[in-house]
Amino acid sequence: MILITGANGVVGRQVMNLLLQGGTESTAITAITAVTRGPGSAPLPDGVQAVSGDLFRPQWIEAALEGVQALQISPRATGPGLGELLRLAVRQGVRRVVLLSGTTVEYPAGEACFAAQFRHAEDLVSSSGLDWTILRLADFAANALAWAPQIRSGDVVRGAYGRATTSPIHETDIAAVATRALHGSLPPGSIHTLTGPQPLDQMEKVRLIGATLGRALSFQELPPEHIRQGMLAQGLPAEVPDRLLGSLADYAHRPGPTTSTVEDLLGRPARTFADWAHDNAPAFGG
Repeated sequence: MILITGANGVVGRQVMNLLLQGGTESTAITAITAVTRGPGSAPLPDGVQAVSGDLFRPQWIEAALEGVQALQISPRATGPGLGELLRLAVRQGVRRVVLLSGTTVEYPAGEACFAAQFRHAEDLVSSSGLDWTILRLADFAANALAWAPQIRSGDVVRGAYGRATTSPIHETDIAAVATRALHGSLPPGSIHTLTGPQPLDQMEKVRLIGATLGRALSFQELPPEHIRQGMLAQGLPAEVPDRLLGSLADYAHRPGPTTSTVEDLLGRPARTFADWAHDNAPAFGG
């Protein structure tokens, strides 16, 4: 059995789908348990068992860890409860853990406190006594879904730091590597920095979405504080614009990393942002 935290996130759902299909391995996983916060969570794929509760206080999950061989951790889902969750996993005989971390641990960008959170999670996992794999993830291509309302209603995307450059990664590539790690097919005690294959600034991302839709889209630069206030007015917690704008400010001056790790591990090219835009065209009105 495999247990997935952050199951309703972009990566968690892709991992569950791949595991149900057999992932990148020859044998399908027969049991998957997904941790959700409660009854308001989105429906899970058929064949996935759901358990509900707050992983910030994870003592309740001990019974659900019985029979689990591998655990996928999203630090934002576990928060301050990660250390206790790992102790419970060891006590229940879990063998391996896969942590979704961030490239900012190795390539600093944005406010240092957010990279420190990832680093702390890595330290807990690597000292847990479990076989561990750490995946340091670049900017998600799926972050571009935040532009969907603007693109559905017009041809201009308004944002800050249009020249901020990253190598966005397709969530299915993250999931493909994660399933290999969950199956135990990657060396224990290994760290992998996963990015997309090509550095792109925000203006080019918007252009590529437009090319998929057959529309000429453009990016309009706005002051960062204007974007911050707009996000806060939508009811988003301050952490969200702090994470976003801090990273974009740095990536506008120094591009994020680009690695070949996805291709090296999977034996095929990493999916491009254009691939991602094609896969997600309906979200943008395509």
